[in-house]
Amino acid sequence: MGTSGRVTLNDVAAASGVSRATVSFVLNDDPRQTISAATRDRVKQAARDLGYVPHGVARALREGTSRVVVLNIDAGLEGAYSRSYVQGLDAELAAHEHVLLVRHGHHTPQSTRQVLDAIAPRAVIRFGETYLTGRELDDLGGGWRDGLAAHSALQLRHLVEHGHTHIAVALPDTASPLAAARSKFTGQAARNLGVATPGSFVAPLDRAACAEAVAAFLTGAPEVTAIAGFNDDVALRVLMALRDLDRRVPDEVAVIGFDDNGYGAYVTPSLTTVNVDAEAHGRLSARLALGLDTGGLRPPPARVVVRRSV
Repeated sequence: MGTSGRVTLNDVAAASGVSRATVSFVLNDDPRQTISAATRDRVKQAARDLGYVPHGVARALREGTSRVVVLNIDAGLEGAYSRSYVQGLDAELAAHEHVLLVRHGHHTPQSTRQVLDAIAPRAVIRFGETYLTGRELDDLGGGWRDGLAAHSALQLRHLVEHGHTHIAVALPDTASPLAAARSKFTGQAARNLGVATPGSFVAPLDRAACAEAVAAFLTGAPEVTAIAGFNDDVALRVLMALRDLDRRVPDEVAVIGFDDNGYGAYVTPSLTTVNVDAEAHGRLSARLALGLDTGGLRPPPARVVVRRSV
């Protein structure tokens, strides 16, 4: 063990019988390195036995300030976008010797205070805060350029470009913090595109109830020829409901999803959707939280994954 009394990577390497580089790869969970599960387990066990503390954390203890950044993700916001965002956020923070702590679900002021008191994080980020608080014009991700507004417009525009002028939006049967923002953006996009403002209905998780909801909506709005799902989960429910109702997709009703969850390729007809690579958004948030230069970070544009449902 080092003369300072702090357990080092060299100590862990000696205890586990591998190189210092291998220890670093394992403890940093580097996905680019192929290391056997047995070796990974041996290194992690040695680190636990020795009480190894990562250098960044040890330095934070000396400095009296945490090198932890907390990300709060409200219930209902988990999805492909959030996973990509977290990957980028985590990678960028790690590059600057910070650790990411992700909190999912409902966060009370009391529980948040307990976290703040326990670890005194460098920063606390609320996922989607600008949209959740009504400050979307402050969105550093671009808003109508490459943020949620632009992604909502892309979904609607794809349907309009395929000849649909009467469109409906299918919503989840559980409350989503972003529902109001998405509704506003979709309405604005419809006005910009010169089509009717989309109506909406709730698509229940229960299969029979979803079919009833879709049937009731289309009976009351027979002019609707396309349905935009709030996300892929909802769009997949609508696809199944239309199949149960013997409505042909896309000949009678087109369906498009949002936030490409990966399952749309495995249904018939396969689901057209909107894919957003949010890794750059996460990296941008990390740099802003750490007060670093954000130059050169520009999120790639969202894209429509064209399949068979439109």
